[in-house]
Amino acid sequence: MKLVHWMIAVVASAVAGCATQETLVPTGGSRSDGTVQLSYEYSLFQKPVVDLTQATQMAANSCAVWGYSGAQPFGGQINRCEAFNGYGSCIRTLVTVTFQCTGHPSSSR
Repeated sequence: MKLVHWMIAVVASAVAGCATQETLVPTGGSRSDGTVQLSYEYSLFQKPVVDLTQATQMAANSCAVWGYSGAQPFGGQINRCEAFNGYGSCIRTLVTVTFQCTGHPSSSR
């Protein structure tokens, strides 16, 4: 009987998914629009955890290359399924967050 309880606990924890730390990486943007896009991927049973402070700093660094002084999230995120299994369930999702560059770009760059 203990074996049955143990197996149920193992299966339940596997189905519940694992929290995984995800790092957003630059995937696009526009200097003229003053926007930077950062993205990460996760799979079906993962529960992504994102450090928004670290992502904002990464976006600010990208904006700084263009002469802007900072960055802030532009509102929301876009989730796009990248792969489906045979049953039509999404098994890999791409999440993209757009950041707005802040401050006036310097004209010397």
